[in-house]
Amino acid sequence: MERTKLQPAKQNRIEAARHAAMGIPLRCLLVALLVLSSVSLHVSAAKTIDPYKVLGVDKNASQRDIQKAFHKLSLKYHPDKNKGKGAQEKFEEINNAYEILSDEEKRKNYDLYGDEKGNPGFGGGNFGNHEGHTYFTGGGPKTSYFTSGDGWQTMGGQGNTKTFSFSFGGNPGASGGNPFGGGFDLGDVFSNLFGGGSMGGSQHGGSAGSARANTGTSGQHSGAAKIQDITTQIFSKEISDQGITWLLLFYTPQSKGQFVLESVMQDVVHSLDGVLRAGKVNCDNEKSLCKKAGVSLGKSARLFIYSYTTTEKGSLHEYSGEHDAKSLKTFCQEHLPRFSKRVDIGQFSFPPNVLPNLPQVLLLSSKKDTPVMWRAISGIFRNRLTFYDAEVHDVSHPLLKSLGVKNLPALIGRTVNGEEHLLKDGISVKDLRSGIRELKTLLESFEKKNKKLASSQANKKPSSQREENKVPLLTASNVEEICGEKTSVCIIGVFGSTKAKGQLEAVLSEISKKTLIRGQNYNSGSALSYALLDKNKQSAFLSSFDKSGFKSSDKLLIAYKPRRGRFAVYNDEVTLEEAERFVGSVLNGDVQLSPTKQKPVLR
Repeated sequence: MERTKLQPAKQNRIEAARHAAMGIPLRCLLVALLVLSSVSLHVSAAKTIDPYKVLGVDKNASQRDIQKAFHKLSLKYHPDKNKGKGAQEKFEEINNAYEILSDEEKRKNYDLYGDEKGNPGFGGGNFGNHEGHTYFTGGGPKTSYFTSGDGWQTMGGQGNTKTFSFSFGGNPGASGGNPFGGGFDLGDVFSNLFGGGSMGGSQHGGSAGSARANTGTSGQHSGAAKIQDITTQIFSKEISDQGITWLLLFYTPQSKGQFVLESVMQDVVHSLDGVLRAGKVNCDNEKSLCKKAGVSLGKSARLFIYSYTTTEKGSLHEYSGEHDAKSLKTFCQEHLPRFSKRVDIGQFSFPPNVLPNLPQVLLLSSKKDTPVMWRAISGIFRNRLTFYDAEVHDVSHPLLKSLGVKNLPALIGRTVNGEEHLLKDGISVKDLRSGIRELKTLLESFEKKNKKLASSQANKKPSSQREENKVPLLTASNVEEICGEKTSVCIIGVFGSTKAKGQLEAVLSEISKKTLIRGQNYNSGSALSYALLDKNKQSAFLSSFDKSGFKSSDKLLIAYKPRRGRFAVYNDEVTLEEAERFVGSVLNGDVQLSPTKQKPVLR
């Protein structure tokens, strides 16, 4: 009986010797069995949350479908609206799922590996080896790992799941990267257990996963409206006073409602693509921008529109309505630029000699209100063209007939020298974006034509006429005649250099020849006068308007009303268009005047 009891022990020694002869220590097999046991335990314990199932969309869903699903579910389970048990957890699942599927890179990684960070996985987990480590990953987002002192690596997975890996040491490149030595591949163990190849190899982590990724990402995820990350530099270059309307979300990573607002923003920007752009500002990273914009954040994100409406300078207007696309879209449409004047085509003719002397354009369409794309384009060209639009249902109007308009919509332009042209009729566009692009091309071409006309007119003027239009230099001997109490408004070009003097003289000379807006000829008699002033010689005169005497400016314009002792200053870049606009605003009472400190006196 004793010999019989010893027989199994002897057999084990023989088996151990046989494996040792093969170069595979028994301890390695024991480690393999241990790993397999941990794999089994991990697979049973791990809880994988499929983001597609969470949002209720299939794996080929477009970004548009994902946005709609997220928007619907987030509103349903938002903690502010849903106080039911489990609503908070469900809301967090929805946000996590959207975070993965709304990001193309994370979505691709999840489709390939079951992990948005690109850590290889196989559904709920994957077995493989990397740099001398054999590991099992549980899949799913937010997986990280660290190494403990005993050689095990603990990888923190989602929820309470954990992943373990053990380093076998040695050169991972030797023996084809096999940590067990020649002739043994741990992948073969999985092949024998499950059949059909290695679970850590290319069949599932590579070719099969790639095939699924290709069917799911090739042209399926496009069409989403992009929300751009806005920095101070981007705001200055692309947003501030550029004439384009922006939806801007101000938030911090801790803000409530960020993802809900982003989803609604994407819906609206998608429907108004071409006339509206979207951006988001992280106030943790862009503190100075948020402070300059006057935006302070509490617990919730805040949504603004940066628009112009009828003012030349852009400004922020906060949205405080419901978090749904219809309400936000209405808000955005209300805040699109309104620089185009609606006119009655039956009584309309282009006004001659208006100030500023800009090219004029008229859009003819069957729309009862100013078309959205025309409002948007008027913001972009607001300082370069004068805009009109009219509702028209036939082309029998004399103006239309004379210009050869046969189809609507049509675009008519009036040049700075008074010529009227049909720019295009029968304008056809497929969407807002293409419509904006078409109109922009037409207006830019018309602008170039006007610049050539203005240049040729200036060159054709005889020297005697140019001499008549020369702007005088203001001195003690002529100040009473030019800017005395007999003068209603005196426009003074203040210069600090020869170059600035030449620029101001050219601008004021051109303006002095124009008949101004609202039917009043201010250029007749002594109603309006123009003069130049050397700031380096007349600092005492300028101190009556400004304590420092405008020391920091090389050139500026002062509109002075001697009878009332009041004035206004234009201190930005002095171009012909801006100077005309400033003078016209002063004459029409659209600029607030300030009292002089004392009566200006030239010495």
